[in-house]
Amino acid sequence: MTDTAFFQTIYHHPLLRDHDYKAIAEAHTKIDLAPGALLLEAGKTAREFYAIEQGLCRSFLYDYNGNEITTEYYCPGDILIESFSLFQRIPSNENFQTVSAVTAWKISYDDFQQLLQTVEGFREWGRHWATHQLFVLKQRSIQAFMISATDRYLQLIATRPTIIALSPLKYVASYLGITDSSLSRIRKEITAG
Repeated sequence: MTDTAFFQTIYHHPLLRDHDYKAIAEAHTKIDLAPGALLLEAGKTAREFYAIEQGLCRSFLYDYNGNEITTEYYCPGDILIESFSLFQRIPSNENFQTVSAVTAWKISYDDFQQLLQTVEGFREWGRHWATHQLFVLKQRSIQAFMISATDRYLQLIATRPTIIALSPLKYVASYLGITDSSLSRIRKEITAG
């Protein structure tokens, strides 16, 4: 029997009850992955998504010049999902990869759909989660233009320290939309005070 505490944290919603969390937990499969493992490769269609328990993952793509760009990070407590691919049943443009050793809980598209159809609280959680993700995406796109790279880096340190602790700086730089050398300069300026 799977402990439901992790799932109560990930899928927290007031309409969900203990028996709902038991059903949610049973729909997931625990996986342990080594650093550098691909969860989804560009050109392939997503068939599942993951709740990250430990470790760090990222999504990335290649720009028109062939440069690798980190588009998002997934820390403990996050849902790693390629929404367009999973729900539209189309190939992904992004790669999803572990940055460190990762423990995650995988749920298939079919099992997810079954929970949405049978568990009202899960449906409401899904609606709330999707709305929140739209807000986060909009906020990040606006901040890319309105906040300096230094301030975005400081914000990343303050709000998502797991990324700074586990990710190579070249990934962090591309995530912030700057070069490796610009990030090195920013780090030196911060250290110098």
